[in-house]
Amino acid sequence: MTEHEAAVVRGEGIPKARVEALLRAVPPRDHETRPESLARAERQRRRWATQVVVADELARRACADRGLDPPSEVSPTLIPSVAATDIADLGSIVATALAHSPAARTLLAKLESDQPVPEEAAWDYYTRNRDRYLTPDALRRGVNPFHGAADADFVPYEQARDGITAELRRAAGRHAFFDWLDQARASVTYAPGHEHPGDPSHPDHEHRH
Repeated sequence: MTEHEAAVVRGEGIPKARVEALLRAVPPRDHETRPESLARAERQRRRWATQVVVADELARRACADRGLDPPSEVSPTLIPSVAATDIADLGSIVATALAHSPAARTLLAKLESDQPVPEEAAWDYYTRNRDRYLTPDALRRGVNPFHGAADADFVPYEQARDGITAELRRAAGRHAFFDWLDQARASVTYAPGHEHPGDPSHPDHEHRH
């Protein structure tokens, strides 16, 4: 690894310039004023940005390995905003990687499409989440979905099935993406100062992803 590389993926270095470009494009989340706190925040921000860039590189290679259409080149200055709900659901590293990387989005879409959703899984979800399928009229009347509700108070399963299947496939695809990323980045080597923010081998690690 050279002094100009932030990490090495499959024997090839990732330039620190890619990390710096992302840092310039994404404003800091922290607003520290004390010098020592600001320095720590910036160290963690660089480690965080390295993970986003590594995820993009790994996703590009995964797309090539799977014969997926090559995604367009990412431009750090054109990163879409990341919704707070996505950060809550995915963590800021994965959410930003998906916003930043066309390859990551392509891979996630492929993983989602590959997930089977058995009919019994969709039916089980429908029966366990009856409150989500009250009709508009039942909602207006304040019907309790778990006590005293009639069949007519619920959207029929046949109408809800496609939406349930899509939701379950999306959730399974995200889990598959997390599993893929955890395995793919296990062999990545990082330069000092570019380790994972949660890596316990450095003294100021944290688990805010």
